[in-house]
Amino acid sequence: MRCASISRIARALLLVVIPALALLVAIALGGTALGPQALADALAHPQRGGDAQTIVWALRFPRACIAALVGASLAIAGALLQGLLRNPLVDPYLTGVSAGAGAAIAIGVTAGIALPFVPALGFVAGLGSAIVVAVLGRRGGRLDAERLILAGVSLSALFAAIVALVLTRMTRGAASEQILAWLAGSVSGRGWNELAWSAPYAAAGLALALAIVPSLAVMRLGDIRAAALGVDVARTQWLVLAAASLLTAAAVALAGVVGFVGLIVPHVARKLSGVHPAGALPAAASLGAAFVILADTASRTLFAPAEAPLGVLLAFVGVPVFMLLYLRGPRTVRE
Repeated sequence: MRCASISRIARALLLVVIPALALLVAIALGGTALGPQALADALAHPQRGGDAQTIVWALRFPRACIAALVGASLAIAGALLQGLLRNPLVDPYLTGVSAGAGAAIAIGVTAGIALPFVPALGFVAGLGSAIVVAVLGRRGGRLDAERLILAGVSLSALFAAIVALVLTRMTRGAASEQILAWLAGSVSGRGWNELAWSAPYAAAGLALALAIVPSLAVMRLGDIRAAALGVDVARTQWLVLAAASLLTAAAVALAGVVGFVGLIVPHVARKLSGVHPAGALPAAASLGAAFVILADTASRTLFAPAEAPLGVLLAFVGVPVFMLLYLRGPRTVRE
C-alpha cells in the first residue's frame, strides 16, 4: 500500500516537472542567444527594462504558454473521444472542428476580413462544424459511434474541398500564404491577447471534462452496463463531445491545424497513469503541453531565423507513431 502511494506521488510530481522543464527550455532557447546570467536576471526582474526582459516576457513566455494550452487542450480532447468511442485511433479533429475552421478562414481571408478577427472566425466555425457532426451522429437521442465518425469524415472532406477551391481559384499572393500558414499550424505572432480570449473557452471545456470523469470511467464497461449502474449515457456522450469541441476549437483558433497531438499523447498518458480518466486526463494535459512546447521550440530554433511550421514538424513524429498503431491493429481503450 505504501509503495503504491509513493508511486502515485512520484508520477504526480513527474507530471508537474515535465511541462515546467519544457517551459524553461522554451524560454532559454531561441534565435537570440541568452546567457545563463541574462536569463536568470530576466526571470527574476520581469519589470526591469532591457532586451533580455523583452525577449523572455513579451516573446518567448507568452508563446510557450500558448503552446502549452494548445497541447494540453488537444491531448485532453483526444483522451475524451478515445475513451468515449473506445477506439485508440480517434483524434480531436474527428468532430470536423479543424476542417470547418479551415474552410471559414480560407473564405474569410479571401473576403478581406481583418487579420485580428481570423482566429475568432475559426473558433466559431469550428464549433459550428462540431454541432453539425453531432446532429448527424445522433441515433435515438444518443451518439452513435459509426454515424459520428462517418459524419466527421464526410464533412471534413467537404470542407477540405472548399479550401482547395479557394486556394486554387480565388486567392493570390498574400492571402494564399496566410491560409497555408494557418493550415500548416503555428503559434508564431500569437501573444497575451490571443491567449486571454481563448483560455476561457479551453477552461470551460476542461471544467466539463473534469465534471464527467466519474461517468466516463463507468462507461469504460460499455453503454449497457453503465446505464444499469445509473449513468445517463446520452447526457455523458453529449458532455464529452461538448468538452472535446470547446478544447479543440480553442486550440485550432490559436495555432491552426496541429495534428497528431490528440492521437499520440493519450496513449503515452495511459501507459504512465493507467486507463482511468481521473489519472489519464491530467497526464494527457501535462504531456500534451510539454510535447507542443518542445515542438514549437524546435520549430523556431532548428532553422533560425526561419521557422518550420509546427504542424509539419509534428507530422514527422506523428505519422510513424500512427502507422505503428495501425499495424498493431485497433484495440479498445479499456485494454
